[in-house]
Amino acid sequence: MTTDLKTNPFESDAFVYIRHLDAGELSGILPENAIDQIDEPDDLFVVASVDGVRLAVVQGREAAFAAARSHDLKPLSVH
Repeated sequence: MTTDLKTNPFESDAFVYIRHLDAGELSGILPENAIDQIDEPDDLFVVASVDGVRLAVVQGREAAFAAARSHDLKPLSVH
């Protein structure tokens, strides 16, 4: 069976990883004044490309997945 897919669902560029950020990682990623303005710094997640490039830091796991999907990316959870 063949189908006319516009994009390959297994193309590596289509996947992103969602990972919880530890408190110690924040100081290397965000400026101090930004960290002070975050309501729940323990609830931050990073959206990263398959080669590890940080694309976004998002508050809340569901928001990170929604952000990825809104850009036609396929999010995968990393522990």
